[in-house]
Amino acid sequence: MAERGKIVFKGSLTIGQSLVLTGEEYKSLLLWKPRVAEAITVCATGAEPEPELKLFRARVTGIDVSGARLLVFEEFGVLKKLPAITLLQALPEKERMELIIEKTTELGVSTIVPFKSKRSISLAEREAKQKKAHKWGEVALKAAKQSRRPSIPEVLSYRGFEEALSEALGELKIILRQGHCIKPLKEVLKDHEAFSKIYEVDLLVGPEGGFDEDEVEAAGRAGFIPAGLGPRVLRTETAAIIGVALVQYEFSDFSD
Repeated sequence: MAERGKIVFKGSLTIGQSLVLTGEEYKSLLLWKPRVAEAITVCATGAEPEPELKLFRARVTGIDVSGARLLVFEEFGVLKKLPAITLLQALPEKERMELIIEKTTELGVSTIVPFKSKRSISLAEREAKQKKAHKWGEVALKAAKQSRRPSIPEVLSYRGFEEALSEALGELKIILRQGHCIKPLKEVLKDHEAFSKIYEVDLLVGPEGGFDEDEVEAAGRAGFIPAGLGPRVLRTETAAIIGVALVQYEFSDFSD
């Protein structure tokens, strides 16, 4: 899966080094909407291709229509192996979608798919009160910059439930549900951990009223496994943030 906005410099970088970005690297930089003097995360392959990319911070010193100039000022480790998480999120009311985008971006989500559930507010209803959907990409961009991510998550357009399910192409698909007989998310993740340490994971989060039974059945036919987050009734934004965090923690390689 291509990582949006990821800048990979082919070669070694050192603190104090100047570099020029052109071609595909320059196109990736433009996705960050950079300004002169702004700091950007850059990945470097090293003298020879290495298993892990090294991470650097570089400040934009100049930019024009043909390319950009950057000055490397910090090295901060290597790019760890992380699962590619697609969050399929039923549209919540008020400012909660912005909060979900912001916090799951900080946690490393790859793609966010807002959708209409039978028990969720529609985008037309939401927009009639307060027009925010056009800012979702900006929210993701700002959160990616703040958290020093090397890539920007993609926020797809608002869509219907069935169309959202069609975006779920991961190796592991999870639908968060409530109920005493629902297997805890921790156990679902543990059951799959032995298969692979790196996943493309789809996480389906419903509205605060929960999913309609027809939606639950449709998700099951699409391959989604039910999982719970404990006995308490959670707001949809809380469930999304905790769900992404647990998946990220369980399947990420944080070893040196």
